[in-house]
Amino acid sequence: MLCGAGFLAGAMNALAGGGSFVTLPALIAAGLPSVTANASSTVALYPGSAVSVWVYRDALGRVEGLPLVPALIATLLGGLAGALLLLWTPSTLFDRVLPWLLLIATLTLTFGPRLGPLLRARFQAGPAVVITIQFLLGIYGGYFGGAVGLMMMAVWGLLAQADIKSLNPPRTLMVMTANTVALACFVAAGAVQWPETLALGLGALFGSYGGALLGKRLPAGTVRLVTLILAAAVTAVFFVRAYR
Repeated sequence: MLCGAGFLAGAMNALAGGGSFVTLPALIAAGLPSVTANASSTVALYPGSAVSVWVYRDALGRVEGLPLVPALIATLLGGLAGALLLLWTPSTLFDRVLPWLLLIATLTLTFGPRLGPLLRARFQAGPAVVITIQFLLGIYGGYFGGAVGLMMMAVWGLLAQADIKSLNPPRTLMVMTANTVALACFVAAGAVQWPETLALGLGALFGSYGGALLGKRLPAGTVRLVTLILAAAVTAVFFVRAYR
């Protein structure tokens, strides 16, 4: 089951994002407490984000309007804070918080592509404001991380000089940075269930490859619609689970 869930999650991340909507419920269904499941999911999906950064390595230079090194440091510190916060959160409390995190991620997946231009039309922000928000997004990324890449793109869209297309490579770098420090914290704290994580990660590797091939053939609208339906369904299930 976990290999299959990992395959589906890897394919989703390669196509449109949202893989954690599959891996997290699968790990909880396998009997893991929610905090352990969240930590294990982050570790299992990490190789995919690392591969994405490698693919984008030639485009990771200076980006007009985005102070890359300060943003990287802010993300690193935020990811550390978020990971520690997750480890200090009791599973019973996280069970209550999780549906709201999934709802935030679902709304971001739904409206994220339009959020950046919409905000940019009404607000302008300087690099200092963006770096501060980046630190907060790093905390979210280390704590949960669902759709955090789209959130970063929306915030960076506030920069007057930002070219959204050029921001995609640094987005993958920032997400991997938050996940790297979170992974280190989770492993050091013994919060990862390795048999389940390895099964999930193995499936995710094959799924990422298959998803990339499938993405060349499937219409983008179809992929996005299926992802949003799945995200909404999982969010609803977790609300019922937490508050029934």
